[in-house]
Amino acid sequence: MKDETIITVDNMTARYGERLVLDALSFTVNRGEIFVILGGSGCGKSTLLKHMIGLYEPASGDIRIGDISVVSADGAERDALIRRFGVMYQSGALFGSMTLLENICLPLEEFTDLGKEARELIAHMKLSLVGLAEFANLMPSEISGGMKKRAAIARAMALDPEILFLDEPSAGLDPITADELDELIVQLSRTLKITFVIVTHELPSIYKIADRVIMLDARTKKIVAEGNPADLRGNHEDEWVRNFFNRKSQSTGRTGEDDEQ
Repeated sequence: MKDETIITVDNMTARYGERLVLDALSFTVNRGEIFVILGGSGCGKSTLLKHMIGLYEPASGDIRIGDISVVSADGAERDALIRRFGVMYQSGALFGSMTLLENICLPLEEFTDLGKEARELIAHMKLSLVGLAEFANLMPSEISGGMKKRAAIARAMALDPEILFLDEPSAGLDPITADELDELIVQLSRTLKITFVIVTHELPSIYKIADRVIMLDARTKKIVAEGNPADLRGNHEDEWVRNFFNRKSQSTGRTGEDDEQ
C-alpha cells in the first residue's frame, strides 16, 4: 500500500570529514512507490543513497527500514535487514569473469542454503523478468550497456527484496534503451509491488516513472522540493526548482563545486 511508510530518513546529516554534504534531511518512502532522488551535480544524491543502504554512517540522525535502524543494526538483525533490499549500482557492477546466470546466482549462493539446481532455476526466472532469458550463458562483455543494467536489476532481485535501490539506471544509455529500461521499472513496480528508490537526473525518466521525488540543493545541503514532478514543474514557489524541471538554464550558482559523491 502506497500510504504505508517503508523507509524513514530522520534528521540525517552527512559529512566527509569537516565538509558538510547533507544537512538534517527528513523524509519517508512509501511501500510500493517509485521514489526518485534528484538534483544538480554535486548535491549529494549518490551520497544519500549510500547512507540509505548502510554503506556510510551518517554524522547524525537515523535511517530506518520498517522499524529497524540501518545505522545501529548489527549481527543477525543486520543480515536480515540487508536481505530486504537489493542494489543496482551505476555501472551495473557485474562480475566480468562470470556469466549472467552466475552473476544472479551469486547472492543466492551467499545468502541461502539452496542447491545449485534451485539457484539456477531462480536465476533463470529473474533473467526472464528483465527480458534476458536467452542470454543467461553470455558474459557481461558480450552484451550491450542496456542489457547490463537489466542483468544488474535481475541480480538485485535475486533474494526477492521489498526494496530496490537504483543508482543512475539510465546513465550512458541512448534514449530508446533508456525508455525501455523505464518501462521495465514501471512494469516491475506494478506487477511485483516492489518499492523503488532511484537516483537520477534524467528528466524524461523522472516524468515517466516517478510517483514522488525529492530534490536536493547543493547550496543549502537540504531538500528544496518534494512532490510529484509534474506539479513541481509548474507550481513550485522556487523559480530555480521550476527552471530545473523545465530545463531552463540556472544562473543562481546552486550546483556543487565538486563532482557528485
